[in-house]
Amino acid sequence: MRLFRYLLLAVFAQALTGSARAELKVPAIFADNMVLQRNALLPVWGTASPGDEVYVTFEQKTADGKREEGKSVIAGKDGKWMVKIGPYPPGGEPGTLSIKGTEKKDAPKGEKNSVAFKNVLIGEVWVCSGQSNMQWEMYRSTLDPEANIKEAKFPAIRLFHVPRQAQPTPQSDIAVPARKAVPPAVNIDARWVECSPENIRDFSAVAYFFGRSLYQQYKVPIGLINTSYGGTPAEAWTSREALLAREDLKYYVENLDKSAASYDPAAAKIAYDEAMAKYKLAFEQAKKDKTLAPRQPQPPGKPGSTANSPSGLYNAMIAPLVPYAIKGAIWYQGESNAGRAYEYRTLFPTMIEDWRAQWKQGDFPFLFVQLAPYWNGDSAAATYAELRDSQLYTTKAVKNTAMAVISDHGDEKDIHPKQKQPVGDRLALAARALAYGDTKVVYSGPIYKSRKVDGNKVILNFDHVGDGLTAKEGKLIGFTIAGEDGPFVDADAIIEGETVVVTSPNVAVPSNVRYGWRNYMTVNLFNKEGLPASPFRTDDLPYTTMPKKK
Repeated sequence: MRLFRYLLLAVFAQALTGSARAELKVPAIFADNMVLQRNALLPVWGTASPGDEVYVTFEQKTADGKREEGKSVIAGKDGKWMVKIGPYPPGGEPGTLSIKGTEKKDAPKGEKNSVAFKNVLIGEVWVCSGQSNMQWEMYRSTLDPEANIKEAKFPAIRLFHVPRQAQPTPQSDIAVPARKAVPPAVNIDARWVECSPENIRDFSAVAYFFGRSLYQQYKVPIGLINTSYGGTPAEAWTSREALLAREDLKYYVENLDKSAASYDPAAAKIAYDEAMAKYKLAFEQAKKDKTLAPRQPQPPGKPGSTANSPSGLYNAMIAPLVPYAIKGAIWYQGESNAGRAYEYRTLFPTMIEDWRAQWKQGDFPFLFVQLAPYWNGDSAAATYAELRDSQLYTTKAVKNTAMAVISDHGDEKDIHPKQKQPVGDRLALAARALAYGDTKVVYSGPIYKSRKVDGNKVILNFDHVGDGLTAKEGKLIGFTIAGEDGPFVDADAIIEGETVVVTSPNVAVPSNVRYGWRNYMTVNLFNKEGLPASPFRTDDLPYTTMPKKK
């Protein structure tokens, strides 16, 4: 009986040991062809069996010999582990990142206790995020996409695409959906690939042109992580904790929780079918009338798991990347928040600071694109103007940020302007100044600084004048002027030195000026370096998108 008891205990102990066993795993962001951030401590993390020792090494041939450095760590009770290696300077031949776990003699066949990632470069890593204008692929961007694709032969630029998805809770890794119909050379979901004509076709055009510009300037490897999703609002990219921390934003989470608690899949399916039927009719009518097409309803899903759910995209498309070492982030988004443009003054800075807090890599450069001119159903309306103003506000409210103005590259009836190269190039100018300390580069067009009223004139002063102000193609246009209580009317504007003087025969005693203050506008104030001025206003009248007081 005693022997039987001992045998039973031994079997039970073995079962416990077996259940605690875990295969060595690392997140998908670690893969062949990756770029590791130069001159930074590099977190490497994953899971293994609790108590296992994990040894991480990076081996690379350099000009002065061979670099092989490593660190070990013991996996915690939950199996999680992390080490930080480096920092490493750029250069050297492609290296190998090796991760080895504890050898197990009784390990099941096929269970891995080590991985090795080859063709690894040391360079600059940038997160590229936002909605459709960041997602917009090379094959449907620029005036001659095939020519740009054909020339995209840069093996030192590496591309990583995060699959588009949302989750109700933060994920530790990227879920890779099956895409059997896509050829392997084109399917770049959740794996690093070299920049080539085959691999760039479905990649973000803005991200590519940004990375290409930096590579051509600095000749160091560039890693681009494309994590973008069309038609999505900023709250979807912000963590639950960050939204809850603000009294004026926590309603997003509260409403989400209420919706999740009362979610009825059958009722949601019925509502979706009805919405789709109405959408199809409205879409066909919009085509006939040549008016703004309605937005297609999203398929039903439990609140928290859809693309517009607060924090849903942060959970699935940002959290799995943290804390992979990066240089900074570029961002092109705002269209989906235009109806709440005033709130964006709070929401957008909150999102930026949230990402920085999650990464714990300081106030890394965050560079973003101001919305292009677009009618949004009414060219003369101001929702886009107000969103642009909130973006401009963010550059002043949040340190180490910069904005690429593209007022000269909009399309009145197309929310996706084709010219993506100027967008990427202007973001790269901002990176040169903020991320790489190039004090000589002029990275911004004129930014309104102050005004002075002198009789019937309003005199405007600007930052980022560069070598001087200029009117591109003719006299200055796009300015309006108003008295203290009067409506804004079209104005005359001339350049005098480093100022712009604005007048109107219809306003004897002016007070304020607006520039480019409408959804779609034609404006032409630049600096001599060829960068356009940001639209602005000198008044502080309430936004039309300010929430109504209850």
